[in-house]
Amino acid sequence: MLWLSFKRIIRGGFINFTRNAFVSLSAILIMTITLFTIGSVVFIMAGLNTSLAEIRNKVDISVYFMPAASEDDIMSVKKSLEALPSVGEVVYLSKDEALEAFKARHEGDESTLQALDELGENPLGAVLNIQAKDPSHYETIATFLKEDSVLSNESSSLIDRINYFDNKIAIDRLSKIIDAAARLGFGFSMLLVIVSVIIAFNTIRLAIFISREEISVMRLVGASNKYVRGPFVISGVIYGLLSGLITLAVFYPITRVIGLSTASFFSGLNFFTYYTSHFGEFFLLIVGSGIVVGAISSYLAVRRYLKV
Repeated sequence: MLWLSFKRIIRGGFINFTRNAFVSLSAILIMTITLFTIGSVVFIMAGLNTSLAEIRNKVDISVYFMPAASEDDIMSVKKSLEALPSVGEVVYLSKDEALEAFKARHEGDESTLQALDELGENPLGAVLNIQAKDPSHYETIATFLKEDSVLSNESSSLIDRINYFDNKIAIDRLSKIIDAAARLGFGFSMLLVIVSVIIAFNTIRLAIFISREEISVMRLVGASNKYVRGPFVISGVIYGLLSGLITLAVFYPITRVIGLSTASFFSGLNFFTYYTSHFGEFFLLIVGSGIVVGAISSYLAVRRYLKV
C-alpha cells in the first residue's frame, strides 16, 4: 500500500508538471535565473578571493641587515621568524643578490652606478623579505624584530632598518580595504541570493495557487495532507532539477567565452577552467539548491491551502 501511494504521488507530480505547461515553464525560467544568480555569486566570490589573495601576496616587509652581519646570525633570525605562527614565508637575499637587485632598480641611473663602482666594495647588507599570513600581522612581526635578543648579537646591531615602519600607514590602510571588500562582497552576494530565492518561492506559490480548487476538492473527498502535498512537492523537485541542469548548461558556453577576460581581470582566475575543474561541486550546489528550493517552496505554498 505504501509503495502504491508513493507511485501515485510521483505520477501526480509529473501530471501537475505537464498539465500546466506554461506555468511550469515560467517557474523553471525564474528558478533558472535564481540558480544562475547563485552560481554567479560563487564565481564572483572566487574571483574576489583570488584578487585579494594576490594583493596580500604583494604586501611584505623587508629587514635590511648591516653589511657586517654574518650569514649565521642572519639565518638564526630567519629561523626565529619562520617559527612565528603569523609568518607565511621568509625569503633570504644575500649581500651579492641585494647588490644585483639594487643595480637592476637603478639601471638607468648612471651617476648612482658610477658612485657604487667607485666604492670598490659592496656597501649593502643581506635582506630578509617577510610575508605574513595576514597583513594585520605585520605589526606583531615588526615588534618581534625590535626585541634586543633578535636585533643584536654580542652588543652589536645586526639590523640596519625594517621598512615596515616606513610603510605602516599604507599597510594598515590596505588591510582595512581588503577586509572591507571581503565583507561587502559577501553581504552583496547574500542579498542577491536571498532576493532570488524569494522570487523563486513566489513563482512556485503562484503556480500552486492556480491549483487551489483542486486541492480543496481533494481535501473534501478525504485525501490526507501528505497525499495532497506530495505531487506538488514532486513538481517542485522537477522544477529545481530541470532548472539546475539548464543553469549548468548555460554556464559552460558563457564561462568559455569570458574565461580569458576573467583571467586578466581576476589575477589569473579563468572562470572556464575554474568551472570545469570544480564541476562536481557546481553540480551539487546548483542542482541541489534547485531541488531544495523547489521542494521547500512547494511544501510551504501548499500548506496554506491545506489549512493545517
